[in-house]
Amino acid sequence: MSKVLERKVGNGVRSASLWARVLHLGQSVVESVEFDEDEQSVIAHVRVRKGARDRCGKCQRRCPRYDKGAGPRRWRTLDLGPVPAFVEADAPRVNCPQHGVVVAWVPWARHGAGHTRSFDDMAAWLVRYTSRTTVSTFLRIAWRTVVAIVARVTADLDAEAGDRLANVRRIGIDEISYKRGHKYLVVVVDHDTGLLLWAKEGREKRTVGAFFDLLGEERCQRIELVSADGADWIADMVGLRCPQAKICVDPFHVVSWGTDALDQVRREVWNEARRGGQTALARGLKDCRFALWKNPEDLTGRQQAKLSWIQQTNRKLYRAYLLKEQLRQVFAAGGAERIVLLDHWLRWAARSKIEPFVELARRMRRYRDDIANTLTHNLSNARVESVNTKIRLLERIAYGFKSANPLIVLAMLHLGGYNLRLPGRA
Repeated sequence: MSKVLERKVGNGVRSASLWARVLHLGQSVVESVEFDEDEQSVIAHVRVRKGARDRCGKCQRRCPRYDKGAGPRRWRTLDLGPVPAFVEADAPRVNCPQHGVVVAWVPWARHGAGHTRSFDDMAAWLVRYTSRTTVSTFLRIAWRTVVAIVARVTADLDAEAGDRLANVRRIGIDEISYKRGHKYLVVVVDHDTGLLLWAKEGREKRTVGAFFDLLGEERCQRIELVSADGADWIADMVGLRCPQAKICVDPFHVVSWGTDALDQVRREVWNEARRGGQTALARGLKDCRFALWKNPEDLTGRQQAKLSWIQQTNRKLYRAYLLKEQLRQVFAAGGAERIVLLDHWLRWAARSKIEPFVELARRMRRYRDDIANTLTHNLSNARVESVNTKIRLLERIAYGFKSANPLIVLAMLHLGGYNLRLPGRA
């Protein structure tokens, strides 16, 4: 090794102070800087200033020293040009009344980290704005290390920001499949800000209950509206933990129920025609799916002709199509009359004698008040679906990990509204 620390440099600036600024080392003294020929890296030997010594690594409370620890430790810091750089210092342990025996706090790194704060902040910023390969190559670290760094940075930003859930009033809850084999995440989004508030692996009441546990009883009482897709495991937990909150069933899912009922009718009519020897009718019905599914304003000329043919040849299927379209219009119209339209539609479907729609009307009556809340407050799961789409893009970055935690960490970094800062910049 060769020592490179000189007493003074230009303009009377001490070399130790210069190195402390270059390496972003606050409340510390640089004793020497060396170049390791074997490792081809710069190593700065540092000690914590007297006023900042012997503090708990978790709460920074001044505590009695316990022992010298495992000896000097090294923290990776930002490269100096093409050369890797490290900070080396003693790592004594202290005896904290609250946290027990822990490694003493150092001002240049987060507790339990093997990298300096400036390195962590740079890595998190790069993850948000560049590709996975760029981050790993530029910083010379493994992708698994990047995920651990991001988790530390976001936890630190949460602590600085205070209570991120204090002003939450309207939330959306949904699940998203992130891996084959029925692997799901439950995500919670703030409708007022569009930010991802929370995500956890699972798809059951217990998973939703974990969010309300984090929210706490007092903040649960402030929740006014909750949008969801009509799943009972969400609605039951919301009713249990936030009884004052009104549930709004997502319009897209309600209309999709009508589309599914229509497709069930189409298959029944096609099977009846096929079994009855009506070959021409069966062949025509087989190719009519998109004409029945699409909105009237989006139909092509050929699909409009197919719909007219259905109207003339099969009254049952055409009535089912009208029921689906009328259900869509319940959510397309404006004002309080939409609830009147909903009640009219429920009566029409129940009396239609078309079994899939009779069953759908019976199902929707269970959610009638929730659907009315949707129509009254104009709240849907559109923001949640937007967040889900962005999470699916992040799946490609988190690909290869065996657990959901890397995906959750990346999703919170990109969609949680964190204000990331580059080292040394305001």
